[in-house]
Amino acid sequence: MKEQQHAVTKDGEVKTDKVEQTIDRIGDDKKDQILQDFEAFKQYLHKRIKIGESIGLGEEQLAKVAERVADYLAANEDPRNSEEKLLQELWKVGDKEQRHQLAHMLVRLSQNA
Repeated sequence: MKEQQHAVTKDGEVKTDKVEQTIDRIGDDKKDQILQDFEAFKQYLHKRIKIGESIGLGEEQLAKVAERVADYLAANEDPRNSEEKLLQELWKVGDKEQRHQLAHMLVRLSQNA
């Protein structure tokens, strides 16, 4: 897969406008597997965060990507468990700054998964 198709390049450049395209390339079966169980979701995020950290992304850059992922999930995916439902409801009622802070918390939560 070509690098220009990824949201994060090898040199650590974050292209948040590519997050939705990247998620859309995940097959439905894989997406269901990731989202079915909250622990599996955290583990998936943990692996992606570790990759981001290994190429030099800081927490702020990771949080910006997490925001785009959360925007996508809130708009396109139904929650599959109570934890995801809570996150979706918090996302809906939060303003831009609150969503950004929630994205930071999700990064931290997933770093410790």
